[in-house]
Amino acid sequence: MGHHGWQGNPPHTEDDAKLRIIAATRSCVEKFGAAKTTVSVVATELGVTRQTVYRYYPSHSELLEAVAQAGLADFVQRMTAHLATFDSAADVAIESIVWSIEEIPREPSIGLLLQAGETEVFSRDVTTTMSFSIGADILRDIPVDWSAIGVQDDELEGLAEMLMRLFVSLLQYPADPPRSADDIRSFVRRWLGPALNA
Repeated sequence: MGHHGWQGNPPHTEDDAKLRIIAATRSCVEKFGAAKTTVSVVATELGVTRQTVYRYYPSHSELLEAVAQAGLADFVQRMTAHLATFDSAADVAIESIVWSIEEIPREPSIGLLLQAGETEVFSRDVTTTMSFSIGADILRDIPVDWSAIGVQDDELEGLAEMLMRLFVSLLQYPADPPRSADDIRSFVRRWLGPALNA
C-alpha cells in the first residue's frame, strides 16, 4: 500500500488508512478551524505526504465529504431523539427544519462542509436519494401516525425530500434581516403546517 511515514505506525488496511485520515481531519478542524484545514495540514498531522492523502481522497471536497459521512450516524441519532419529543406531524416537520438549521453549522463533521465553504458539496449531499431515504427512516422512527394526516409509508421519502429542500434553502439563503429560530418556526408553520394537520 505504500505506507511511507504514518509516524512510524503504518495502517494495515485501506480502511484503516481512511479512518486515520478522517480522524486526523477532524482533529485539525478542532485545532485550526475548517478554513485552515487543508490537505497539507492533514498530511502533516498524519506524518505522510499530501500525495498519500490524495491517494485515498483525490480532492479536498471528497475528503470533507468522507468526514461528513463519518459523523452522519451520530447526527441522525440525535435528531431522531429530538424529534421524538413531539407528537404531531406538523411539529415534527417544523422542528426537523429548525433543529437542522441550528445544529448543522456547528456540527463537527457534517457542518465541516459549510464551514469550509463547500456549500455546493453540502447541497448535493443533502439532496440525494440516499439522503431522502435516511430522512424517511427518521420520520418512520418518530411516534407519529402519518397515515392519520393522509401520508402513507411509501410517501415519507417525498415528505423528507420536501423538508430537506426547504431546510437547505433556509440555511443557505437566510432572510435579511435574519429570522430567529422562533420566527422560522412561525414562518414554516404558517405555510407548511396546514398541509400536515389531520
